[in-house]
Amino acid sequence: MENENNLTAAYEPFDSFWEAPANIEKGYSSFNKFYRRNYLKYMPLKPSDNILVISCGPGYFVELLKQKGIESVLGIDSDPEKIAYAGSRRLNCKVARAFDFLAKKEPVYDVIFAEQELNHLTKTEIRQFIVLCCKNLKPGGMLAVHSLNGANPITGAEALAQNFDHYNTLTEYSLRQVLENDGFNKITIFPLNLYIFYENPLNYVGWFLSGVIQVLLRTAFIFYGKNNRIFTKKIGAVCRKKQ
Repeated sequence: MENENNLTAAYEPFDSFWEAPANIEKGYSSFNKFYRRNYLKYMPLKPSDNILVISCGPGYFVELLKQKGIESVLGIDSDPEKIAYAGSRRLNCKVARAFDFLAKKEPVYDVIFAEQELNHLTKTEIRQFIVLCCKNLKPGGMLAVHSLNGANPITGAEALAQNFDHYNTLTEYSLRQVLENDGFNKITIFPLNLYIFYENPLNYVGWFLSGVIQVLLRTAFIFYGKNNRIFTKKIGAVCRKKQ
């Protein structure tokens, strides 16, 4: 059956959030820490910002923004059950398909945050998505996205192959490339650290071992004449619409 949104992904469509744990309620705490400790230092937010969260799922990032005192936040997701869960927590989320929603809007948002990984889109769809986000942002508005990191030789190939709806991976270079070419500047690419749950001592072990592996990979890449510096499983990007 053809995808209703005409996007290629059929099993895990881009416009719904698929990373929530089986215990959805528990995810509000864990994703709060993940987003707070990975993203917020790169995202200077103001209480007056008008923010759109795409593929919001049950509203993990929407709740975090609400906790930070930002009132004008809207989350959209194509899964009615996830939106119903967000509604049970009085989060401002509604059922909508990402591309259709963005195609009908004007540049009114200060910030757009995409919770689903870009690699659930084909390369053509990634460009279309970024252009649509650009059109929906005010001049100087901020876009935040993330993707699987193709520079990691351990997880990059496996991540691409293990999910039928993963169509590509990106590196810090290729992610910057597509953002620059489709309307954005002031681009910051950063690692998404999985070991940010400081309350669990095992995360310090994971953090140390991950750091050692990244030093070894960086050294190997230098010998191959490559400039890659980020080797975490996933990478994030924050950028600004060109004025």
